[in-house]
Amino acid sequence: MDKVIVMHRGALRSKYRSEGLARIEAALKQLVAADQRRGLETQLLAIDMTAPMKAIGLAPVQGPADARLLKKAIDALVQTRAPHYVVLLGGPDVLPMVPLRNPAHGGELGDSDPVVPSDLPYACDAAYSTDPNRFMGPSRVVGRLPDLAGANRPDLLLQLIRAAARHKAQPRENYLESFGLSAEVWQASTRLSLTNTFGHADQLHLSPPQGPRWTKADLAPRMHFINCHGQKDMPEYYGQQGDDYPVSHRSALIRDRITAGTVVAAECCYGAQLFDPALAEGQWPMALRYLGDGACAFLGSTTIAYGPSEGNGSADLLCQYFLQRVLSGASTGRALLEARQKFAGERTHLDPMDLKTLGQFYLLGDPSLQPVTFAGHALTRTKAYRKAFATVQDRGVRGLRREKLERDGRYLARALPTLKSSDQPPSSAVQSAIEPMLKESGLSPATCSRVSYTVAGAPGQRRIHVFKGWNAARLLALVVTEQDGTLLHVRRMHAR
Repeated sequence: MDKVIVMHRGALRSKYRSEGLARIEAALKQLVAADQRRGLETQLLAIDMTAPMKAIGLAPVQGPADARLLKKAIDALVQTRAPHYVVLLGGPDVLPMVPLRNPAHGGELGDSDPVVPSDLPYACDAAYSTDPNRFMGPSRVVGRLPDLAGANRPDLLLQLIRAAARHKAQPRENYLESFGLSAEVWQASTRLSLTNTFGHADQLHLSPPQGPRWTKADLAPRMHFINCHGQKDMPEYYGQQGDDYPVSHRSALIRDRITAGTVVAAECCYGAQLFDPALAEGQWPMALRYLGDGACAFLGSTTIAYGPSEGNGSADLLCQYFLQRVLSGASTGRALLEARQKFAGERTHLDPMDLKTLGQFYLLGDPSLQPVTFAGHALTRTKAYRKAFATVQDRGVRGLRREKLERDGRYLARALPTLKSSDQPPSSAVQSAIEPMLKESGLSPATCSRVSYTVAGAPGQRRIHVFKGWNAARLLALVVTEQDGTLLHVRRMHAR
C-alpha cells in the first residue's frame, strides 16, 4: 500500500453537514485518481466505519475521535497495510493531536505550555502515551491536510485536496531562491541556517526595518525560511530589535502573493497553531493562509519553540534539515521523517528543549507531494530501464527507503537515553558556575524557574537543569548539563 488517507466521516459530517461531506469525498476520489496516475495506490480509512476498521482488526470509533483511539487505528493500519504515506484529514478538531507532556514546562515564570499538541506519536511505533520520551524514534511518514477551525463550509479543505491532486514536481533550480525572514536580533543564527541550506544568505530580510507589507516579488521564491517571534492565537509573526517587536509578517497581507508549490519552514512560537479565526478578528492562522494561497507544505510548531541568538540549535536545525531534504528530491513527508531522525540521531541524549522541539514541529500538507524532481543516475533515463520499471520502480525504491527509515527509527527508540523528572538541585559547584551566567543573561537566580532531570541510560550520573526566566519581554533559558557533579555543558536558548 502506498498511501492511506485517515478520516472521520462523522466528525466531518457534524462540522460540514452531509452536503459538505459529499463534496469532500468527491474531491478525495479525484485525489485518489491523480495519485494513481502518479504511480501511487491510495485508499481511504474512515475510522468510524465498520467495514474498513474490521479489515485492520479493530472496531469502529464510536462518537468523536480521541487521540488514543486515533493512535490505535494508525498503529493497526501500519501493521496490516504498511503504507508509505499516512495522511490525516482535517485539523485537530476533526482528528486530534496527542497532548504530550511538555518537558520544558516552567509555569508562569517560564515556558507556560503545559502540554505539546503533537502528531509525532502517529509517526512512531510505540503505543499511545503522553510521555515524550516514548517518541524519540520516528519511523513513519505522516502529514496532515488541515481544515479551518470554526468553519461550517469545507472550502479550504476542498482547495487543499484539489491542489494536492494537481501538484507536479519541478526542477531543483526552481527551489534555489528563498525568502528568508528573521528578527533582527537573530540574524546571525538565521544567516547560518540559510547558508547551510542554500549556500548563501543573500536573500535574508530583517525585521525591523522590513515587513510586513511584502510584495508578490518578495514572496515569489518557493522556499520560505522564517525565524521570528510568534504568539498564541495570533495571525502574525514579529521581529525584534532591542525592546521593539514590530509585526514582520501578517497572514492577511500574503493573500494572492504565494507561488504554487511553496515550501515553508517557520521556527516561530505557535508558528503552525491552527486556531479558530474568531479568536483573531477573523484572520486566518499563518500556516493556513500560506496553504490556502498555494503552498504545498508548511513545517511549524504548535507551541513555544526555542533556538539560540547566534549559532544553530533546536528549531533552527529541524527546520533547515527539512528544507535540505526537500531540495534533495524527497517528498515533504519523507523530508520531515529524515529531518527528525537526523535531529535526534546527532545527539547523545535529548535535553528538554530538544525533546520538546521533536514533538512540537509537524507537517501541514499532503506528505506524498514531491516539490523537487529527483535527479536519478544516467541509467534511469534509458529506454530499457524505463520499460523494465514502468510500473514498479518508484514503489520498489520507496519501499527500500521506508525499510531503512523504519530500522533507523527503531534503533533511535532503543538507543537514546530518556529523561526522568528529578527534585535534586544542581551540585554546589555547578550552581556557583551558573549564577554569573544567569546574571549576565539578565536573569535573576532568585526569580528563575528550574526543572531538573536525570538522564536514564547515560554513563555515570548525568543530570540536566533548565533555568528559565524573562528578560524584559523575552523568555530565556539556560540548559545546563551536569556530569557526576561537575559542569559539562551550557547553552542559552531564546523563545522564538
